[in-house]
Amino acid sequence: MTITIWHNPRCSKSRQTLELLQKRGIEPAIREYLKEPPSKVEVETLIDLVGGDPAELIRDGEAEFKALGKKKGELGRSEIARAIAAHPILLQRPIVVSGKRAAIGRPPEAVLPLLK
Repeated sequence: MTITIWHNPRCSKSRQTLELLQKRGIEPAIREYLKEPPSKVEVETLIDLVGGDPAELIRDGEAEFKALGKKKGELGRSEIARAIAAHPILLQRPIVVSGKRAAIGRPPEAVLPLLK
């Protein structure tokens, strides 16, 4: 099964999560989403795979989020997907995808259940 990490090499949590996978003998496919931005459909798929509240996938500390003029809780699933597709910096990172499941690596150990 392919394991993919949605990765930003400038992010310490993203680097730590990649290292955690590699220490367990896993060489994941690396999607540098800032270089290869996701489509709205891809973001919606990530939302489904992670499960729970779609707002967990959006970073609200970025200038691009503040420019939306809304709070996280005011955004619906489709608005979140559209915002991340337009501004990939808003994607919470890292996200590890394994089969039909995904987890946000905050903390990095949060992805470990995917490896079982």
